[in-house]
Amino acid sequence: MTRVALVHCGDYAEADTAVKTALDLIGAAALFKPEEKILLKPNLLAKATADSACTTHPAVFAAVAKYLAALGCRDLAYGDSPGHGQTLAVARACGIADAAESLGVRAADFSSGSTVAYPQGKTAKEFILCNEVPTFDAIVNVCKMKTHMLERITGAQKNLFGCVFGLNKGASHVKFPNAERFAEMLADLNLMLRPRLHIMDGVVAMEGNGPQSGVPRKMGVILASTDPVALDTVFASLVCLDPTLVPTNVVGAAHGVGVCDVTEIEVVTADGVLTVAEAQEKFGCPDFDVYRGRADKGEIKQLRPFRRLLKQKPKIDKRKCVRCGVCVKSCPVEGGALHFKRDGKPPVYDYKKCIGCYCCQEMCPKRAIYNYRNPLTKIADLKFKL
Repeated sequence: MTRVALVHCGDYAEADTAVKTALDLIGAAALFKPEEKILLKPNLLAKATADSACTTHPAVFAAVAKYLAALGCRDLAYGDSPGHGQTLAVARACGIADAAESLGVRAADFSSGSTVAYPQGKTAKEFILCNEVPTFDAIVNVCKMKTHMLERITGAQKNLFGCVFGLNKGASHVKFPNAERFAEMLADLNLMLRPRLHIMDGVVAMEGNGPQSGVPRKMGVILASTDPVALDTVFASLVCLDPTLVPTNVVGAAHGVGVCDVTEIEVVTADGVLTVAEAQEKFGCPDFDVYRGRADKGEIKQLRPFRRLLKQKPKIDKRKCVRCGVCVKSCPVEGGALHFKRDGKPPVYDYKKCIGCYCCQEMCPKRAIYNYRNPLTKIADLKFKL
């Protein structure tokens, strides 16, 4: 059985104890040697405060660093390649830089990248990794519990994408233009980097319009595992989302990254072992705002002529848009799929060119872009699939 630790953590003031308990439950102390060079990989998506739930909280990051230090590990560094902005600026804004400095954890060199071949990859045969990533003996993935417009949720597996250098992330969205293909690329990345440990900050999660523009939602949990697919499967179950509707779970399991079958996962808590269903019953949040529909897969033949109308797409809320142009610059499509057409007006989408990668939505600093679904999708969601 694959183990995922789940520990209640009602407040970030309890993070040290909760993280230590979770890691002890899965025997994490045996995974590391004091002389190893270890990278802590938090989620540093964008410049935001800790209470926005956009990034890994500094208290969880610090708790992991303290745990490793207590094992005698001294060569610790942290890094991420944000979608927008510099690593240090983002880390400073959310408090991770200060936490790292106080604990003697240095900032790794994520300032540029180089191509690293991965001939074993089923979908991606190479990655442009941030400079120092290949030099580490071990990676500890300190991810955040959030929704995601492309993959439904973003957790352990998706967080590794931050090891790919800057502008190349946009190119990856063009090369792997849908949720399934993108998940295949992430599976190869996870198999290439093979993080040794995954810890998820689910004390305060992000629901709704994630991964940057959603709303904080208290979940009160710390999750930990050596298996990123199993961890993300438990995450999906806790927000009452069928784990098999999450492309990274299905593809990750198929490619051998980890386990998605809930019957093969045991949830280890301080009070004993639970099944995934029992963990959902005890710790789950049925009204968590995440897309649970099946309309994008489709089996209702009568609705096939309306496929174009039912397709989800990013849309700009004109009341929130400040015309900053971040979305225009973030679009990875050659020539761009959105442009300023009139002075003083928000950008306009060319949906014929849009690949639905949601880079624009993910990077919008004003939360002005959301995932639009035609009301007809509600009908489709009531029935099987489209």
